[in-house]
Amino acid sequence: MATSTAHNVNLEAAMVLTPPPLADYLVVAPLAIGFVFGALCLMTRKNIDRQPYIAISGLVLMLLADIGLFWHVLQNGTVVMTMGRWLPPFGITFVADMLGATFALVAGIVGLAGGVYALEDVDRTGRRYGFYPFLLLMLSGVTAAFLTGDIFNLYVWFEVLLIGSFGLLVLGSEREQLDGATKYALLNLIATTLFLLAVAYMYGMFGTLNMADISRKAAGLRDTGPLFTIAALFLFAFAMKAAAFPVNFWLPASYHTPRIVVSGLFAGLLTKVGVYALLRIFLTLFDVERDALAGTIAIVAVATMVLGAMGALAQNDIRRLLGYLVISGIGMMLAGLALGSQTGLSGAVFYAAHSMVVMTALYFLAGMIGERMNGFALNEAGGLYSRVPWLAAIALILFLSVSGLPPFSGLWPKAFLVKASLDVGAWWLAFSILLTGLLTTIAVGRTFAFAFWRESTRETDDTDTTRPTNGGRAVAGSLIALTLLSVAVGIYPEPVIRVTDRIASELLTSGSYVDAVFPAEEPMVEEPSADEGEAQE
Repeated sequence: MATSTAHNVNLEAAMVLTPPPLADYLVVAPLAIGFVFGALCLMTRKNIDRQPYIAISGLVLMLLADIGLFWHVLQNGTVVMTMGRWLPPFGITFVADMLGATFALVAGIVGLAGGVYALEDVDRTGRRYGFYPFLLLMLSGVTAAFLTGDIFNLYVWFEVLLIGSFGLLVLGSEREQLDGATKYALLNLIATTLFLLAVAYMYGMFGTLNMADISRKAAGLRDTGPLFTIAALFLFAFAMKAAAFPVNFWLPASYHTPRIVVSGLFAGLLTKVGVYALLRIFLTLFDVERDALAGTIAIVAVATMVLGAMGALAQNDIRRLLGYLVISGIGMMLAGLALGSQTGLSGAVFYAAHSMVVMTALYFLAGMIGERMNGFALNEAGGLYSRVPWLAAIALILFLSVSGLPPFSGLWPKAFLVKASLDVGAWWLAFSILLTGLLTTIAVGRTFAFAFWRESTRETDDTDTTRPTNGGRAVAGSLIALTLLSVAVGIYPEPVIRVTDRIASELLTSGSYVDAVFPAEEPMVEEPSADEGEAQE
């Protein structure tokens, strides 16, 4: 059989011909670990005694990979890896800048705490029906969403985390869970449809879905294409996923229905993916459109934070109260996006990381309160201070932290947001932030007074407070660890502030993100680094 003469083809313009440094594989390591250990848990689903230890081993390895990635990015700058050896924008690109690496790290901490807490909160039936595989799947989707550099794959990873969250939400198949899952699924379906429509419009305009490629082409198409319409679609879709006003009603209707550990993980992780997507799209891709929509975003932020805090005041169920506090916190983050300044964005990112830790811890606290009171109704609670004084101390710390009071982690991001608002003369936004803090303090103070200070309103058996030794240590350990993290950040916030300031600087200079993905076409002007050049290969 005759063959044609081989042609010399220069692949350097389309493919990576040299192997990337081993450290760059940290970009995909958390995903690979999550999927591998999720599969192992699925394979051992009948061995429900061994399954939790397999899952927690995987969660520990994911956290170690997140720590390694964060340190690598902190020292060497943005890390880029494109699958299949293709150069961007042809291949599927993963990009780990400080924003993505930081969010992935905090997600890893929260995920591990949830896995440990579930040792007691999830019974043998829940393990048999897949709690740990669903947890690893959801955490992998969350982490990948923070690290993807492709807008369509952001949609894909949203779907992956939603599949895991659906499984966790209906675990137990109780009527209340199915009702909450139906509302959760319907609203997320609408948001996902809008997201997909915006992605389709974007591909039709740009002919690419690589975020860095879109960013560098946007300026040339701004006068001829409907970029404002696309940006508005993204705003509505991600505002719904983040539970911002007026599309936030699904969250308090669904987050109180699953197991407490699931509610805590949802509160800490899922809405923050929507906030991350808004920060990434409006500051990396559509900065001009963000300026045009800043007023609208600010109004949405104020309505979200104030109405969320007012909703918390009206609740008798502790879990529903916490759901409204999640919503209120989303308003704080949107306020930073609306301001768009160095201080405002630093405060928004700081608040997001704080909320991931503290809201998860608050749900874990609610689980311990509910178990000891045999329910979550505040009007039937009481007497916990005398029975469990250490839990009262934990509750007081977390309540002060979520209210933004010193000396805990919630103080600093709120101070940043207030300062950023006053710097631009937006006194009404600063007032709304302070008012929200006051309303939140009243809501959680009422909870503390009812559950801990006042005498119990019903007969309780002291044996009700006895917990299994191993499970009790695991549950208390996860709660205490998250609480101590809030205390440590509150007392010594400087390292976190340095990181969030760097994130804000990177978001405000989107060219650095583009230069990291396309170094050959647009070389770095500031702080050239040989290591960063190697990281793109």
